[in-house]
Amino acid sequence: MLLRGSAFAHHPLVTTSPHTHGASGHDHDHAHGEACEGHGHGKPAKRLHPSLKEERRKDRTRLLFALVLTGTIAVAEAVGGYLTNSLALMSDAGHMLTDVSALGLSLLALWFSGKPADLKKTYGYYRMEILSALLNGVLLLGITGFILVEAWERVRAPAEVKLGPMAVVATVGLVANLGALGFLHRSHSMNVRGAFLHVLGDALSSVGVLIGAGVMYLTGWYMVDPLISVLISVVIVVGALRLVRDAVDVLLEAVPSHVDLSVVKELLLKVEGVRDVHDLHVWTIASGMHALSAHLVVQDPMVCNNDDILTAAKHELFERFGIDHTTIQIESETYAHQGEVH
Repeated sequence: MLLRGSAFAHHPLVTTSPHTHGASGHDHDHAHGEACEGHGHGKPAKRLHPSLKEERRKDRTRLLFALVLTGTIAVAEAVGGYLTNSLALMSDAGHMLTDVSALGLSLLALWFSGKPADLKKTYGYYRMEILSALLNGVLLLGITGFILVEAWERVRAPAEVKLGPMAVVATVGLVANLGALGFLHRSHSMNVRGAFLHVLGDALSSVGVLIGAGVMYLTGWYMVDPLISVLISVVIVVGALRLVRDAVDVLLEAVPSHVDLSVVKELLLKVEGVRDVHDLHVWTIASGMHALSAHLVVQDPMVCNNDDILTAAKHELFERFGIDHTTIQIESETYAHQGEVH
């Protein structure tokens, strides 16, 4: 809307973005300055990269495959651990059974994230993915706590283990986990990454079980079984803590790890006509969905060219940082100096 004869001008540039799924469904700009009788319009920004819909469909397929495979092997390892009296194998089975729940939760989160935005949830349900990742990380920490307690009991009273069946079951589990990892590693979703860490923990557990079986076969030292469980737990804890940290960062709307806010400001200041940048914020909506809001102070005569400024700024932000959802307010130097900017 252009207010003729007023001290302010507002020239909207509406661009459809594949990462924009809010109730408004577009990026925004607000320009403040003197009214412009004739102003140039830059071409609206084009879609800069494909929709995440197809990637999320692939994620569902990956998770479903991993869920079926993990569930089958978990049951096999639970039975095998009971029959062979192996704590490492039973711990791995318990880990995998929890993974089944985690994978199911991840699938549910993906389903929720596909629901459309509404007037209450203007970003849709994409944060369900982050909540799922956070819960997965917490579950992993709980699992390792249980394994460590059981390992301590087994260190105090080592028990004989049936090595042959133990090795066979662990080998089958390892092969299955490697297959699941091959599907899950292609995704950049934090939700799928949480599932990937679960399955990776399973694979490492299977490797540890096999190593332990070999050492026990050669030495007869059955304390190796709980010690292997402890080593596996340490690896799982490291991955779980990172996952929890990243999920919390997203929920707190922290600046994404690949973005340097000072560099973003410098980049915007290089756009022709931009004199200052303030109220700059960058955050993550969900995996692969980054957003930015900022106020750009431009030279008074350049206010009429706000379309060109926006097009240049949006292009640079996406090319450099992958930021595709932007809300930019353009202000003239006169407006900024009036003290009306907060």
